[in-house]
Amino acid sequence: MKGMRLYLIGTGILLLLYLAGQYYKPKPTDWSPSYLKEDKIPFGLYVLNKEYQSIFPGTRMEISRLPVYNTLKDKKRKNTNYLIIAGAVRIDELDYKELVQFMKDGNQVFIATFDIGDYLKDTLNLNINSSLNYGKKKSVPINFVNPALKEKNAYVFDKGLGDLYFSRIDTSKAAVLGKNEKGEVNFVRYNFGAGALYVLPNPQLLSNYALLSPEGAAYAAKALSYLPVTETMIWDEHHTKGNLGEESLLRVLFKHDQLRWAYYLSMISLLIFVVFEMKRRQRIIPIIPKLTNSSVDFVRVVGKVYYQQRDNRDIASKKINYLLEFIRTTYRLKTNEIDEELINAVVLKSGENEHDTRQLFATIDEVNKSGRVSDHLLITLNKLIEKFYKQAQ
Repeated sequence: MKGMRLYLIGTGILLLLYLAGQYYKPKPTDWSPSYLKEDKIPFGLYVLNKEYQSIFPGTRMEISRLPVYNTLKDKKRKNTNYLIIAGAVRIDELDYKELVQFMKDGNQVFIATFDIGDYLKDTLNLNINSSLNYGKKKSVPINFVNPALKEKNAYVFDKGLGDLYFSRIDTSKAAVLGKNEKGEVNFVRYNFGAGALYVLPNPQLLSNYALLSPEGAAYAAKALSYLPVTETMIWDEHHTKGNLGEESLLRVLFKHDQLRWAYYLSMISLLIFVVFEMKRRQRIIPIIPKLTNSSVDFVRVVGKVYYQQRDNRDIASKKINYLLEFIRTTYRLKTNEIDEELINAVVLKSGENEHDTRQLFATIDEVNKSGRVSDHLLITLNKLIEKFYKQAQ
């Protein structure tokens, strides 16, 4: 026990030292694209969340973590914008139909994503070129098409923030709102009734990293200015956080590298401890005698009693009563009288062969009329009843 105590104390001290070292060491910049409104990392949306009132004054924000279909179904929305900013957007046919009806009612939808999903690609005839290179110092200059929004000097961002563009686009349906200096389209609008769908393939242009620069703030403000000022803005978090309630109990541990590795080390140490103790303290497993099947013995005793008494009429009577009870409960038929009407009803509802069914009821009638039931008659009755049970529906 003394050695085990030292082992546990040593493991605990090492774990505490590791946690302290990880906590106090300089934290590297987290460049992961979360697109969460509460994240202050470069590719979070904290700045946009705090400043959206300056673009949409008086607009009330509504957060939704449900799919588009569940958010919009049977809700007559008016004067509303729908904002989706995520790395990938998965919209199926049901979601798309609700979005179209939502836009036809005079509302607007703004989607900023690298990947619009297969359904939107096929439906809108739109494809995004995903050749993004983070090693580039400067991205391709981009600008708006509208002369009122177009800057004399195009927007240039580092980290390749504006490098994505649409490699396939149906210009008969889509209105081009933005291009890069190569003439490649990177911002489009689709009109649906009184509303519209805006698609931007560069969601990082709306992130903290972009908005903290004057150029990024100007570009984001102009891009979002296509949306009118409405009473409500639905901020979609389904494509970044998932459905409400889909959160692991260990989400806090796995969110941070230090806690995640501390958890792994704890599990590995526990596994080593269990293996070590198993080898040292495993006891002999006692042999437990096999349990006897008392049900089989009971059936044998009952069978011997019936066999010795040789009361075939009692056995036949019980089998007939059980059969009639089965017919009553299964097919909801009255069995007070065994007549032609009952036989026809049993054949119809059970799906049993008519000849076999009539033979069964004829045998039952023979048993009821006989004063003494022979072994042969009892065996015949039993075979017919068992056959009926197996083939009946």
